[in-house]
Amino acid sequence: MNSVLLESALGTRHAENTRLIVQISCVATLGGFLFGFDSGVINGTVDGLKQAFHSSSAAIGFEVASMLLGCALGAFFAGRVADYWGRRSVLIISALLFLLSALGAGAAAGAAWFVAARITGGFAVGAASVIAPAYIAEVAPARYRGRLATVQQIAIISGLFCAFLSNYLLARAAGASTGTLWLGQDAWRWMFWMQALPSSLFLVSLLFIPESPRFLVVRKRDVEAAAVLARLYGEAEARTKLVEIGASLAQDRHRPRLSDLLDKASGKIRPIVWVGVGLAAFQQLVGINVVFYYGAVLWQAVGFSESDALLINVISGALSIGACLIAVLLIDKVGRKPLLWIGSVGMAITLSLVTFAFARAGLDAGGKLALSPAMGTLALVAANVYVAFFNMSWGPVMWVMLGEMFPNQIRGSGLAVAGAAQWTSNFAITVTFPILLASIGLAGAYGLYAAAAAVSIVFVLRCVHETRGKELEQMEG
Repeated sequence: MNSVLLESALGTRHAENTRLIVQISCVATLGGFLFGFDSGVINGTVDGLKQAFHSSSAAIGFEVASMLLGCALGAFFAGRVADYWGRRSVLIISALLFLLSALGAGAAAGAAWFVAARITGGFAVGAASVIAPAYIAEVAPARYRGRLATVQQIAIISGLFCAFLSNYLLARAAGASTGTLWLGQDAWRWMFWMQALPSSLFLVSLLFIPESPRFLVVRKRDVEAAAVLARLYGEAEARTKLVEIGASLAQDRHRPRLSDLLDKASGKIRPIVWVGVGLAAFQQLVGINVVFYYGAVLWQAVGFSESDALLINVISGALSIGACLIAVLLIDKVGRKPLLWIGSVGMAITLSLVTFAFARAGLDAGGKLALSPAMGTLALVAANVYVAFFNMSWGPVMWVMLGEMFPNQIRGSGLAVAGAAQWTSNFAITVTFPILLASIGLAGAYGLYAAAAAVSIVFVLRCVHETRGKELEQMEG
């Protein structure tokens, strides 16, 4: 290490720059906004896809879920690539892919083209979903790291909300999602093209933030790391943090690899990895993305019009943002684990109520499901309370914990495996929902999600350990 250069780097700032930390964290969370927008935009385009591509129900299920294949691959490879090229570099790549996906999906002339564009967007979503919270965790102080990382979930839900609102307004302007809008193009195509605006903003903003100092230390670029730490925390704190980061890597400071996830003594996968995989999988097994991806279809299935169903999505998105704000206020005060088990209990109860309401649905004269006024009200209220419980607990807390729970040496590899598990579970839930809907009905599908929420209570209480207030260098593998 060049001590002269290091001293120069450490002498550039004299106090923690909270404004800069918040600003660069907000830039990173734009990836979360696009994650949400890209996930939610499909919600209002299903009728358009059916009309444009003459797709069967099975084909529609795959077209909706195709993005998730890219997400699983994107999450897996992003963690590994981020260990080589850096967190910021991976976010820049994801911004480019978001832009290409938005333009391509809207312009798709056939199902194959559309699926390719959605998988491209999936790579971006998968990468942003794991790297943005990891980046925030690596630049933010422990005392408010949880709050900043939780902003990622607010950004995700804001993206979903904006996608739902955009879909609703575009469909209303055109008369329906299949109606013609500007330049003679269908409204559903414009729903995808709207994503080009935040994608461009994300790309430009990333050019003005620094690389993660912990990545720089892992890559033995200590002088650069010292300069970034000094900008973030001030000279005195930067010296301390540089020593702490170096000490956490001192015994095993090699280039990160997947084999780091194995315990050297036993040769088995480290327990922390299984906890990460469990957190990632349960977040999806409770069925949240059925609401996000199929919300319009779901509410139309029980008697609401397309316009009303899209409006319900907007209301759900607004409630979700409010629930995320509750998580921001509580996550660094009560901790991660309490929020998780409270969320699990709340979701188990509300999903059971939704299941009960759907089980009492009848058929109208046209053979479609129909709920009585009382059961319709129960389903609508319980479903929205369920979404609120998710977004004050598992929604933000899972991403916060994945970004901070792994030791420095294995963070990229741990995120790769856990992120892939999250998106694989997401794909499985999403692609099976139309099958469940046709076979065991809405009540049966939601009964399975309720059971998963109940099991997640046991998982949290027995397997998850609190990370509140701990520095990343204190995390044990």
